[in-house]
Amino acid sequence: MLINILAWIIVGGVAGWLASLVMNRDGGYGLVGNVVIGIIGSFIGGYVLRFFGQSDPNAFSILGILTAALGAVILLVILGLIRKLIK
Repeated sequence: MLINILAWIIVGGVAGWLASLVMNRDGGYGLVGNVVIGIIGSFIGGYVLRFFGQSDPNAFSILGILTAALGAVILLVILGLIRKLIK
């Protein structure tokens, strides 16, 4: 159980960091924000893969991290659109 939580934190952190690099938002959310964005992104990325008929990859693999990063990028785009609407 503890290993699974630690894996989610590590994968979430790496995925959130990769997404912030892709979206050119260095340091915008910090370490905890990157982890949360990466974990939420993993759900979004898994949903997108299932929508296109692919199976979910193992979370602690390169494909799993890339899937979570894809979902995190989608989440950051949505958050950016919401910020623009609020302003």
